[in-house]
Amino acid sequence: MPQDPAERRVVVTGPPRGGNRRGRRAVGYHRPRAEIAEQTTLGHTYVRSLMRTQLRSALTVFAVLALLVGPLPLLFAALPDARRLQWAVLGFGVQAPLILLARWYVRRAERNERDLVRLVEDR
Repeated sequence: MPQDPAERRVVVTGPPRGGNRRGRRAVGYHRPRAEIAEQTTLGHTYVRSLMRTQLRSALTVFAVLALLVGPLPLLFAALPDARRLQWAVLGFGVQAPLILLARWYVRRAERNERDLVRLVEDR
């Protein structure tokens, strides 16, 4: 015996179950992008970590540059009559390492930023 179609109708009044659970917040789950945007303690820690690694890279470049360029006045004082040598050292001996240091620093800074973005996006 066929049932009445009105009796088979089901009314759903609650929220949908299953499907996309991305919007739900589980215990221990955090959203790094939101943490950074809302400037919470965790977001502050992410940004501080990025700034610390950027500072470490900058101080490394500064130290190498100081060791490279710092002794040059002593060298120039020891050779006062070698003006052409001084200009050659300043023009060619310092410029190439400066360019290499700059390229290294930019690549390192971009890698640090990519690492932070990867950390934020993976969660």
